[in-house]
Amino acid sequence: MIRVMPLLSEDEIERIARKRAGAKLGWYIHAAVYVAVNLALFAASQYGFGQRPWSVIPVLGWGLGLALHGISVFMLGTDSAFRERLVRRERERLQRGANGR
Repeated sequence: MIRVMPLLSEDEIERIARKRAGAKLGWYIHAAVYVAVNLALFAASQYGFGQRPWSVIPVLGWGLGLALHGISVFMLGTDSAFRERLVRRERERLQRGANGR
């Protein structure tokens, strides 16, 4: 099936590009803060507070959040290939159902 892209104005292209870039930049900032904070927590865990290495708990919990954020930005974001496939499948199902009546 050939996918036909609607014609977009320069303003629409600019708006979409800025939105996508902002979402990706937000994830990169999230990842940088994750690394910096968890390095500090690891150092505190190893060389300071407590007898056991407890820093694995925030690494795993926050890591899950970071992974879900990445999935929402890179896989499920506006006009992602995965989302477009799902939309196309649903559109085809609806059209089959409407034509079968």
